Amino acid sequence: MKYMNQDCAVVRRRISLVVPFHNEAAVISQFFVSVTSVLRGLKDVDYEIVCVNDGSTDTTLDMLLMACKHDRHVLVVDLSRNFGKEAALTAGIDAATGDAVIPFDADLQDPPEVIPRLIERWREGYDVVLAKRAERNTDTWTKRGTAMLFYRVHNAISETLIPNDAGDFRLMSRNVVEALKQLPENRRS
Repeated sequence: MKYMNQDCAVVRRRISLVVPFHNEAAVISQFFVSVTSVLRGLKDVDYEIVCVNDGSTDTTLDMLLMACKHDRHVLVVDLSRNFGKEAALTAGIDAATGDAVIPFDADLQDPPEVIPRLIERWREGYDVVLAKRAERNTDTWTKRGTAMLFYRVHNAISETLIPNDAGDFRLMSRNVVEALKQLPENRRS
């Protein structure tokens, strides 16, 4: 689907990747290599990477600022201290300008190669596209067990069901993002 402005020029849709960083200096270089190779390959889509420094005490902020200087697609939001992942996601979502927003983990727990499939479903008209983990082989037994318990308890007490193994990695349309920003809660996960 292509959008045209009044002069019949193609208007590129924009995707915002929102990424909280807390003491992630060891993975930043690999993060940008992996993510930008996927994002640069997207057709008819512009993108921004909203990096939220969540009070890091290592060189994370310096590395993010360097990335920002060298890549016009990178935006850095610097929080004054560590507020936690949910607050960092909220700050990034608030700063994101894209037609769709994708929360993403800096440590590449979320495979960047899935991003084009999320966008494809969004182009089909979906406002929210969840990514679900295919397997949890690398997780400890404790992590798998607590994840299973979380989904079971949540789905037993909530009207809105969450599929098992669906985490923060999802795509939300601008309409959903604007509705989310109107909610009084500050926890986004």
